Amino acid sequence: MMKYVFALTLLVLGATAAVLGSNIVYRWTHNMFYTQRVMPGERAFAMPPGSVARNGGELYYPKEQREAASARKNPAAATAASVKKGGELFAIYCTPCHGPGGRGDGLIAAKFVPPADLSNPDLQKARTDGYWQSYLSVGGAVMPAYGEALTPEERWHVVNFLRTLAKK
Repeated sequence: MMKYVFALTLLVLGATAAVLGSNIVYRWTHNMFYTQRVMPGERAFAMPPGSVARNGGELYYPKEQREAASARKNPAAATAASVKKGGELFAIYCTPCHGPGGRGDGLIAAKFVPPADLSNPDLQKARTDGYWQSYLSVGGAVMPAYGEALTPEERWHVVNFLRTLAKK
């Protein structure tokens, strides 16, 4: 009789261990690793209706709509104050890769794919202000997106500063 009680006790303990173990396995495999993944710049989400925009609420164009974005006109006039503000933001966000002169000789450029030479006049002529602003917003193949870090107005100031790099 005692061996049946012992076997039953082992069976109950084994079943309890199996239930607890399966609970751990379930939680381990159903975590945030298996959720839908959205890469930066892949999509631009509209704000929910009735919400108040934190910084103007301007929705930036995703990569797929770069042509539409390039047709946008720069609402920030290229004044000395705008260029100065853009230069300050360029020094913070762009200098590590593009270098202080925008030539693609920043400290990080030696470790990764070299960035574009922003002081190249041919490149400046080929790209519109809307294109540069869109590129700052959603990034590119190697460049990170700054749509979350910079307000739309600040991105336009950076574009105004970029236009001065080809003249230097």
